[in-house]
Amino acid sequence: MYDNNPQTSAWDKLSGTTPLTVRGAVVIKQTYLLFGLSVFAAIAGGYVGATTESLARFFSGWLGWIAAILLLNLVPRVAIAVRHNHQLGVAVLVLDGFVSGIALSPILWFARLTAPDLILAALAITAFVFVGITLYVMSAKREFSAPRGLMTGIFFALIGAVILNSFLNIGFIGILISAGIGALGVFTIVYSTSAVLRSPEADSPIPGALMLFAGVFNVFVATLNILLRVMGGRRD
Repeated sequence: MYDNNPQTSAWDKLSGTTPLTVRGAVVIKQTYLLFGLSVFAAIAGGYVGATTESLARFFSGWLGWIAAILLLNLVPRVAIAVRHNHQLGVAVLVLDGFVSGIALSPILWFARLTAPDLILAALAITAFVFVGITLYVMSAKREFSAPRGLMTGIFFALIGAVILNSFLNIGFIGILISAGIGALGVFTIVYSTSAVLRSPEADSPIPGALMLFAGVFNVFVATLNILLRVMGGRRD
């Protein structure tokens, strides 16, 4: 897709600027659209998991844990294998998002019973990060600037944390945790975006969407886990 230097470092991917060709701009925008589909599918799967006790019990056990590991590794591989079949590839990509949400059913079920507002907090800060960087990518025309992407994403993460506190009263510690993890999520997504743009093998938006989804998925899981550990026991 682009002239690629195989020696590109992680620092270059977080501090450099990548020129956008016409085809490259189209592919990265398609990548983010598919990324969004994965996110919405994961939300749907998470809702099912958070409201279905049988799924929470199953994935809490060793058999469910093995099943989750297999699904979370095999489904993305299938999506990559069929990436040149657009309809099938997108379908498997959406399935990956839904399955990922389902696999979180134990922690989501627990959080829904003990501190449901923390699910909203984790989901909201993840959404702010996702929306901030997506808006920047969609507005980019000639180049993708990693520093600008970082600044945009971190700005949205900070705004999101402050807004969350006004609605959910997560407190100063909650704001710091949410903003901090949100910032880490921004670095992950910007790094992944730069990697996609610089890859000479990016012949389909599906692998890039999978990479970006994995990053935002980890942001949500980390945010919810830490909020539950730090604040879960102090909810009213």
